[in-house]
Amino acid sequence: MTSFTDVSSAPHAASAERARRRSWVPAIIYGAYIAVAFGLTWRFWAHPTTAIVASKPPDTDQFAWFLRYEAAAVSHGRLPSLVTTAMNMPHGINMMWNTTVLLPGVLLTPITMLAGAQVSLTLLLTAGFAGSAASMFYVLRRYRASLPAAAIGGAVYGFSPALTHAVLGHYQLEFAVLPPLIVDAAVRVCLATSRRTLAWSAAWLGLLIAAQLFIGEEILFEAVVAAFLIVVVLALSRPRAALAVAGRTAVGLGVAAAVTLVVASWGLWEQFFGRLTQHGSPFRPDFYKNSLSAFVTPAPSQLIHFAQSQAQRAGEGSEYVAYLGWPLIIVLVIATVVLWRHLTVRVCGVTTALLLLLSIGAHPKLTPFDRSAKITLPWRLLEHLPLVGSLLPSRLSIVADGTAAALLAFAIDLTWRRLAGAPADPASAPASENGPAGDSPRRSGIGPAGDSPRRSGIGRRWAGVVVGIVTVIAVLPLVPVPLNAYRALPLPSGWNATFAALRLPKGATVLVVPVPTGKLTDTLRWQAESWQQISLVGGYYEGPDKHGHVGIDAQTLQLQPYLNELWGGSGGIPPVSIGQAKATVRYWRPAAVVAVAPRPMLLAYLDHVFGPPTVRFGSTLGWRLRPGVYVTSE
Repeated sequence: MTSFTDVSSAPHAASAERARRRSWVPAIIYGAYIAVAFGLTWRFWAHPTTAIVASKPPDTDQFAWFLRYEAAAVSHGRLPSLVTTAMNMPHGINMMWNTTVLLPGVLLTPITMLAGAQVSLTLLLTAGFAGSAASMFYVLRRYRASLPAAAIGGAVYGFSPALTHAVLGHYQLEFAVLPPLIVDAAVRVCLATSRRTLAWSAAWLGLLIAAQLFIGEEILFEAVVAAFLIVVVLALSRPRAALAVAGRTAVGLGVAAAVTLVVASWGLWEQFFGRLTQHGSPFRPDFYKNSLSAFVTPAPSQLIHFAQSQAQRAGEGSEYVAYLGWPLIIVLVIATVVLWRHLTVRVCGVTTALLLLLSIGAHPKLTPFDRSAKITLPWRLLEHLPLVGSLLPSRLSIVADGTAAALLAFAIDLTWRRLAGAPADPASAPASENGPAGDSPRRSGIGPAGDSPRRSGIGRRWAGVVVGIVTVIAVLPLVPVPLNAYRALPLPSGWNATFAALRLPKGATVLVVPVPTGKLTDTLRWQAESWQQISLVGGYYEGPDKHGHVGIDAQTLQLQPYLNELWGGSGGIPPVSIGQAKATVRYWRPAAVVAVAPRPMLLAYLDHVFGPPTVRFGSTLGWRLRPGVYVTSE
């Protein structure tokens, strides 16, 4: 039967002995990834409880609130509720429709309880970089990449511009540890040659998908797209082999889906059939996409960048994730053309190109500031599909960087072998690194080996020098600088004392001014740091409006922005009469009102609505509301 293979040969004793002698090298590489991750995040570790990412503080405050909520649930001996009124009383929010990083939040509960939510976020950030690099290294070694090539590929993915920019407010995207494992598991299902291997690989794939569902669904979609494209290119490259395993592959994918449903059915049911279901997208269609210039224009967060670069504006944002640089793009294009007959290179090259094409969106634009061209691209066919339309095409760059990293690793090995005149050594990876039980890529023959006979070349040493120089030139523009940190707002003076004096029952509804919104999240930060067990009016969330269409803070009432205007003095919000305010408060039914550093106009307004404050400590005032005073009769 035809197999997915370029060549296949058995490992020999000398290769096995070399592999045993090198068995300690991966541990050093993993340690290097951890060291680089700490180097990128050292400003946060210097002040772990107060330093946050210096971009989009509202997003960081939101993540801190979610981690506190999840840790509070686990500390009480239960899993976090997937629909909660701890935010946005009385409607609540659906945790599955928000970027709640549920699984990491549960696992980080001890850290959150002992050191605080911000320390957990810093740890999650560091683990995201090191873990993403390590998972890519592990997968590349399974596919017979050499130790140096796999180490470079892991670093290119784990510390790519896509991830160093995704962290600017999007922890669920930066923690991209599982996508390489998901793609690898999907390919293993397709390559399985026995029922036992098929069952194990399918079950492993189902568990990985279920885990990613509770980390971030958007990056799961991206991983599925990458896996689908890889399998399609494999099938088109080996059509007879694809037909031979099609039935077995379908069974394996069915088993994987069944495992996913068993593990994650409670979350999926609550998301799509429970309370607070939603449809649509809170973002403009075809807006968050990669411009053509973004692939070659470095941001100031790269070690090498242009002083007058467009990225000085666009590159500061969390959506500027496309950058690869001219040197790497040229190397990858040449490698794909020259090494086209090697299956791994062909698969990775075509998949990378297709992912980058989809990331451009439905209509391309040259720079982030240009209008979209009238040319229609493939994303147009996807953007109106259910669920897919709520995703941002630019973020496909994350998995595209993964396939580009794999392409670079395989190209390094194949080019070195060709220049050195060395025969292919398909046993370069030790058996212990083939991963869990199952068909190894070595046996399936989709690793980089391809030149079987020894040929004349420039010698191993000079081949290493040439390949090393080209590799450095290609990846040097991707080297990032340490992330900038920003100091989180401290707790207001008198915050904890005010809540203690109000003596509120656990879970009581509280109207806090400033009222939390997507643009003003100070209250979320303060609650996360103080562990006040209250339910907030307002919040920063994605949720349905009265028609079920999703929006950011979709259930905001007019009183909320007006109170924030009085608190911040910004102006421009239509006034809310005292009668309207009392009617809104009766709808919210708060047990108390807390105002932080109210301006005279805000304090006078609150006095008209609630009367004199009950307590005052430092800059924080509190009103304990008697039951029934602002509540309509049932």
